[in-house]
Amino acid sequence: MRQRILASLTALAAAVALSVGVSTTSSAAPVEQSGPSAACSAPNWVAGQWYDAGAIVRYTNGGFYRAEHANPGYDPVISHWYWKPHSCDGGGTPSGFVVSEAQFNQMFPGRNPFYTYQGLTAALSAYPGFATTGGDTVKKQEAAAFLANANHETGGLVHIVEQNTANYPHYCDRNQPYGCPAGQAAYYGRGPIQLSWNFNYKAAGDALGLNLLGDPWQVQNNASVAWKTALWYWNTQSGPGTMTPHNAMINGRGFGETIRSINGSLECGGKNPAQVESRVNAYRNFTRILGVDPGANLYC
Repeated sequence: MRQRILASLTALAAAVALSVGVSTTSSAAPVEQSGPSAACSAPNWVAGQWYDAGAIVRYTNGGFYRAEHANPGYDPVISHWYWKPHSCDGGGTPSGFVVSEAQFNQMFPGRNPFYTYQGLTAALSAYPGFATTGGDTVKKQEAAAFLANANHETGGLVHIVEQNTANYPHYCDRNQPYGCPAGQAAYYGRGPIQLSWNFNYKAAGDALGLNLLGDPWQVQNNASVAWKTALWYWNTQSGPGTMTPHNAMINGRGFGETIRSINGSLECGGKNPAQVESRVNAYRNFTRILGVDPGANLYC
């Protein structure tokens, strides 16, 4: 393991100060729409539901809006500081992500409701090079590789936290100058790539502008934060490998090199072939869903 207002401006500001948390309120019934934007894939806006900055919604008028600032479900056509009109690109998803919501749901039919597509697309802005570098095939291969590793780490996006609780106290390295302020057993694996160890929470939090060292529970309570930590590891950490998983995919090193960067010290070189096969099978399945060849160098 590695080592998610408006009666006046005054009322608006007061409401922001009180708004915290993430709601799991379900979306309203779809609104029919014609024209180019009908191909967009975004959840319907729900009044009172928490939205992270970067979230895309479909309003009752059929238009799409992007949250410029996090908010607890303010009305997009009234709260202009929080929401801006958004247009779909040619990819069919308002975020420009190469995986549509329908494809995401096909990949993870039994996923935990915590792991929302909206949370994933809201997190993409943290690492704009992810799944946007290179040609269409490379973009889709990278997205499939990232999601295939997340699939393996979480049992199909089912587990939010590490299941072996006996490991929890082991992830505190007290040799670090900042120690473990959230407690000895607070830095267990969380999120799509199971972020663990106090030094990883510190580094990820510093990179994302979040106090994850002091409050690691954000990763299991906020879908966008959870996805951001996974993207942080994918785009910036080489782990036991020689390069980041992102670089492995855009430089043609192949899916096998991403396994090495994530858990190579425990799985690669014939150490745990069943675990590697699980990752590779998911990757092959996801590239099939996205309609691209998986490429070479699938194993590590």
